[in-house]
Amino acid sequence: MSVEDELTEDSKPKAAKKAKKAKRAKKAAKRAAKKRVGAGSGGAATYPRHAVEKVLRIPKAIIDQNAGQDCSERDSATYVGVGFNGPYRVEISSALKYGLLARPQSGVLSVTDRARQAIRPQKPGDDVEALRQAVLDAPEISEVYKHYRGEYLPDATFFEHALVDKFHIPAEKVAEFTEIFMSTLQSAKLLERKEDKYRVLDVTSTPDRETVGELKKSAGVKIAAGDTCFVVMPFAAPVGGYFQNIYEPAIQKAGLRAVRADADIFGTGKIIDQIWSGINASKVLVAELTTRNPNVFYELGLAHALDKPVVLVSSNEDDVPFDLKHIRVIYYDVTDPFWGQKLIDKVAENIVSALKNPEEAVFKRALESK
Repeated sequence: MSVEDELTEDSKPKAAKKAKKAKRAKKAAKRAAKKRVGAGSGGAATYPRHAVEKVLRIPKAIIDQNAGQDCSERDSATYVGVGFNGPYRVEISSALKYGLLARPQSGVLSVTDRARQAIRPQKPGDDVEALRQAVLDAPEISEVYKHYRGEYLPDATFFEHALVDKFHIPAEKVAEFTEIFMSTLQSAKLLERKEDKYRVLDVTSTPDRETVGELKKSAGVKIAAGDTCFVVMPFAAPVGGYFQNIYEPAIQKAGLRAVRADADIFGTGKIIDQIWSGINASKVLVAELTTRNPNVFYELGLAHALDKPVVLVSSNEDDVPFDLKHIRVIYYDVTDPFWGQKLIDKVAENIVSALKNPEEAVFKRALESK
């Protein structure tokens, strides 16, 4: 054998190894690419893949056919009357995410008190309360619910954009998520339909305790010392008293200084000039629309002219004019014993959100003219 032949023979194993390595690298690249595409813009989805009423059948079957005792996952499928396969295991995962099932050990399922309350309520309202707690615990569903609680859901296109951009739902899963989200909230009586719009009811009993730093950090918003939020509201009681008790604490929580015309900038000179300057100098406004006060709407018009983001608030839907309803509006219910703290938290959250995403809080005319 010639030297050339020996070199060729020696190179064969090396070439084979190199080809095999390249093939493995190619497969790994394909898997990574597939994973990126499947994850959309925000990674793999973690939300329950079923509406809550769908997965109630698992704990119900365990209660009806196994006296509610712990059982194997495979036995639970027998109780439900389905095969123990991939789709059923995904259904189990959804029930776990809603807190309707627990897994005390690998391969074993336990029916939770929440599921028992939903399936066999002991008093009126127990079942609805259990489903509401399921909503508050479900990954991603809970986040979207808390963001829109006390507001109307935006139109379909804007809601889709928010799900992808704000909540990182993979784009190809938005339709599935929306169907699950809407169906689950309806089962929990958390959606109120008004003509072609859906209002998300706020039933949280434990207010969010997110700090100023957490609010700004999570939103990626930069707020400088001395930045102000101008409050447009009636001065007469009882609504006038909300400035010190509600809006000032909410604005401080968002990291800004609250300014209201009567208390802070009125003095000598033309009042309207001072109002104009106060609005113009602010980063964002809060407008209390309850009672349809004419001065409020006049100052709101000035904010409109200046293209300022405004957080709208009202205790009465009828006090919000038709041409303002395309903007996010926070609704509150003074008969709710937690309404004050809920409103503080919600206003603070929406102020930060308006600074990050002003298109949610700026009049469409202002945006369309740019």
